[in-house]
Amino acid sequence: MGQVPAATRALRVLRYLAGQPDPVTLDRLAAAVGLPRSTAYHLVAAMIEEGFVVHLPEEHRYGLGVAAFEVGSGYSRQEPLQRISRRLLADLVDRSGHTAHLAVLHGRDVLYVVEERAPGRPPLVTDVGVRLPAHLTASGRAIMSALPAAQVRALYPDPSAFVDRHGTGPRTLSALRSVLSETRRRGYATEQGEVTPGLASVAAPVLDHNQHPVAGVAVTFADGEPDTLAEEVRRAAAALTKRLGGGA
Repeated sequence: MGQVPAATRALRVLRYLAGQPDPVTLDRLAAAVGLPRSTAYHLVAAMIEEGFVVHLPEEHRYGLGVAAFEVGSGYSRQEPLQRISRRLLADLVDRSGHTAHLAVLHGRDVLYVVEERAPGRPPLVTDVGVRLPAHLTASGRAIMSALPAAQVRALYPDPSAFVDRHGTGPRTLSALRSVLSETRRRGYATEQGEVTPGLASVAAPVLDHNQHPVAGVAVTFADGEPDTLAEEVRRAAAALTKRLGGGA
């Protein structure tokens, strides 16, 4: 019985942090979840050790850690999301004439969980079960564009976190932030030859009821073709967001 209150408090901390646009101070966190400051400090310290919370010492603030992403991604990878998205992706293929896929964030990678291949199109590297560096893919960029900056920083703490695939793409946090800022401004993400030379992709994020990005919807096409697919991809992502109880 003694573990139940601690578990409840930890879940309240996670839920509160997940609902904040930015990391928060310990005093604000303690007040929000109704804990004495000393109790909140020890609880958060334990959650930091397990990776569910990250401490930003230069800001004296706390935010969600990578383990919290893994829990959320675990739900996203399960069958309900796949069943809900498959028909929407098939419709997207029919409208666009290009192969569509759904990916979820898994650490610094994206994991492809659904692929609907367009008739006559060649097979892609983005097959179901494949993992690729998130910062190089349109799906990963779409998902991360909807994450708080501190959470992106937790995923990419130093230049060694940036995997090089074909010699292109962001290699520093500042470069990635620039890409994500442009993605937010447009409302969709792109990549051109950074995953597979000669191919390009456009993607949009899928949000849950907490406005947290749980997946990215994308289509892939030959590099150089007119980029007229963004609105179709955004429509598909918005429809899936609605099915998951998310907002616009």
